[in-house]
Amino acid sequence: MDGFHYQFPYRVRIADINYGGHLANSAVLNIFQDARIGYLEELGSYSELDLGGCGIILPEAHVYFRAEMFLGENLLVGVRCRQIKRSSFTLDYRIERDGQVTAEGETPVVCFDYQQRKACRIPEEFRAKLCKFEGL
Repeated sequence: MDGFHYQFPYRVRIADINYGGHLANSAVLNIFQDARIGYLEELGSYSELDLGGCGIILPEAHVYFRAEMFLGENLLVGVRCRQIKRSSFTLDYRIERDGQVTAEGETPVVCFDYQQRKACRIPEEFRAKLCKFEGL
């Protein structure tokens, strides 16, 4: 998966399937979240609740469907950071089946202090690891 340093394998489960017999819209966002959690762990045992002093919050999410996905299929999910700002960064996602793109998406990720209930700066250690991992 060109351009994605982190890749997450995923097998489509029965809970992911909708009445149309293919992957549900909501399941794609769940797959993105599972991959995002793995990506954060890959950077240094971080989580959505702890980037080394704060958590994250997603103000929006975008999904672009390219092909249907079905029960039992083995997918590969790529995650990469495209942009880093003062208190946020943007993650891109790509789902592939045997090299064919089936969905893409993006989420702006805002660093969030859950104690003070407000956005905060990206912790410096996390920023450094993210930049090094992505070559930014």
